[in-house]
Amino acid sequence: MPILETRGLTIRFGGHIAVNAVSCGFEPGTLTAIVGPNGAGKTTFFNLVSGQLPASDGQVIFKGEDITALPANQRTRRGLGRAFQLTNLFPNLTVLENVRLAVQARMHPRVDLFSMASRHRELLDAAHGYLDRVALGARAKTRASVLSHGDQRKLEVALMLALEPDVFMFDEPTAGMSVDEVPVILDLIETIKQDRSKTILLVEHKMDVVRRLADRIIVFVNGTLVADGKPAEVVALPVVQEAYLGIRRTETAHG
Repeated sequence: MPILETRGLTIRFGGHIAVNAVSCGFEPGTLTAIVGPNGAGKTTFFNLVSGQLPASDGQVIFKGEDITALPANQRTRRGLGRAFQLTNLFPNLTVLENVRLAVQARMHPRVDLFSMASRHRELLDAAHGYLDRVALGARAKTRASVLSHGDQRKLEVALMLALEPDVFMFDEPTAGMSVDEVPVILDLIETIKQDRSKTILLVEHKMDVVRRLADRIIVFVNGTLVADGKPAEVVALPVVQEAYLGIRRTETAHG
């Protein structure tokens, strides 16, 4: 049974249908790559699932519960995790304090004001552990605002790890990273994937990353899900070849 499912999920912006009646399920222990040309609706679909956007029609079902009307923070508390956007970091706090707050949020409401003093060291130790996993341990005392773009993306991943979700949603996690930084995130995603109780959704333009990580590929074109299956089968489809060529042209145009 899928841990996460969309049924006829749709969003309209005026007369434009950005995501068109998408029905799709995601089972525990799988990594699904979501691909398609720019403007295909991939990130909008993510925003609908994670609660950043309200659906015009359809449903989001998580662990058998209809969560379509729930805001993003309540979906997160139920175990639906999406990498934080950069604007949601606390720029004037240190890298460590950002992650400590995420650990604290996950422990809520078990941690109250009276127990915080005794639990402070436990929270910090846990935060250090998540930073080490994304190779940011040496930057723990650095303000988030002065991190490089690549390190900010790593911090986003550390924040999501700290929430310990059942479903991880990565939206182009290696975008803007240097060649040296990319393996840290890919290795981390592979480690998460080894836990068969976790489910991973990955929006990614880089087909080499998709081939390395994905158990399954779904393809969006013009807001519609046009292909769904095992990587080798899906990549061979003409509609995917066309979308892939579009992706390659876009990447080339941007250098």
